[in-house]
Amino acid sequence: MVMGSLPEKVDLAVVGGGVGGYVAAIRAAQLGLNVTLVEKEKLGGHCLNYACIPSKTLIHIANLFYEAQHSEKMGIHIDNATVDAVLMHQWRMSVSKKLEDGVAFLLKSNGVETVKGTATFISSNTLQLTNGTSLDFEKAIIATGSVPAALRGFEFGDAVIDYKQALMLDRIPKSMAIVGAGYVSVEIGTLYAKLGVEVHIIARSDVLSHFDQDAIALVKKRMQELGVRVHAGTMPVSHSGATLLLDSGETVNAEVIVVAIGLSPYTEGLGLENTRVELDGKGFVKVDSALRTADGNILAVGDVIGEPLLAHKAIRQGIVAAEVAAGQHSAYDNQVVPAVIFSDPEVAVAGTLSGEGISVAKFPLTALGRAIALDTQNGFVKVAYDSNKLVRGVEIVSPDANSMIAEAALAIEMGATVEDIADTIHPHPTYSEAVQEAAEAALGRPIHFYYGKRR
Repeated sequence: MVMGSLPEKVDLAVVGGGVGGYVAAIRAAQLGLNVTLVEKEKLGGHCLNYACIPSKTLIHIANLFYEAQHSEKMGIHIDNATVDAVLMHQWRMSVSKKLEDGVAFLLKSNGVETVKGTATFISSNTLQLTNGTSLDFEKAIIATGSVPAALRGFEFGDAVIDYKQALMLDRIPKSMAIVGAGYVSVEIGTLYAKLGVEVHIIARSDVLSHFDQDAIALVKKRMQELGVRVHAGTMPVSHSGATLLLDSGETVNAEVIVVAIGLSPYTEGLGLENTRVELDGKGFVKVDSALRTADGNILAVGDVIGEPLLAHKAIRQGIVAAEVAAGQHSAYDNQVVPAVIFSDPEVAVAGTLSGEGISVAKFPLTALGRAIALDTQNGFVKVAYDSNKLVRGVEIVSPDANSMIAEAALAIEMGATVEDIADTIHPHPTYSEAVQEAAEAALGRPIHFYYGKRR
């Protein structure tokens, strides 16, 4: 990492170089602030190096491998397909390295001073850095993110690893047990199952139990087809090596145990006790709508301030915090933060699907030309709307759901109606037409699916 001379005092100090932090630093520099960013490990943080980007890279590889072996009906026959785990790992690492280098280039090009190390607040205006230097600041942004939550009795080490390590393997284990039932467990479990791994998921209630069960039923059915075994309604009691004992009395043998039970805010060693920054009952930094903490000189963004723990939320907050630090009247007032599960099929949600006065229209992919052509009919689109026909929420279960949900987020932010979506020309043949079709259904004028005669 290229370093320059450290100024004794800066307009803005950013603690943490993940997606929230480096975006904040760049935006602040664009606004004319003198900015120093402190990052203890890798620029881009967990998302770029250990989570979002690596997981989607490996999911893509797993999908390619699986489809290569299961496309006989389309006339494709590939015998003895294999995966080189070392090359797969090298590709995954090269992607992160390329993006990390890109972040370093952007920071330098925008005049941001980058320092490798840790930073501790010794007051509301001063940071103590690892290299022994103290850094005075007018404003500071905490962007330290989160870390994998630990499970008592299943401390990380040997056969027990966290989700980051599961995405760093340079080998493909024969079997894997995943403790946890959130989207991380589903994504990791599905990708490794497609690589031929025997996968067990241990779920306290059930996988993705907080999501719309119409969508999750399709995901669970696909996981079952892939051989993923979900141990629902149970918890691990202990383990010997990689053998788990569940509270149901069942034992699960696996080569690797992945603990993926959630994330905890990272505030360790920040010296927040030397400031007026306040934490909530779960240890997250408390902020207002302008992302200011209780300490007027310090702001915070991303995972460290609480749910939803999503990179795109942190990116938006990084921009807002930088503008606030520069004296602009910005606020984090977005109406919706879209969420995507990169499962099979993908599930993407923006807004709400329920509530008083909310109606929902649904269009199945079984009636969509693109889905029929690509044999991907396992999905649907739901559009939720109120009595004024304003779009209040959208759920997409489909390939490319990750891209299509942006239309829904924009519609909600702009106060669009279902008629706005229905009357907007969507390209054909695409999955995006399913959003338009669902909007047509909401208006009582469906074209490509017969819902029965209207009364």
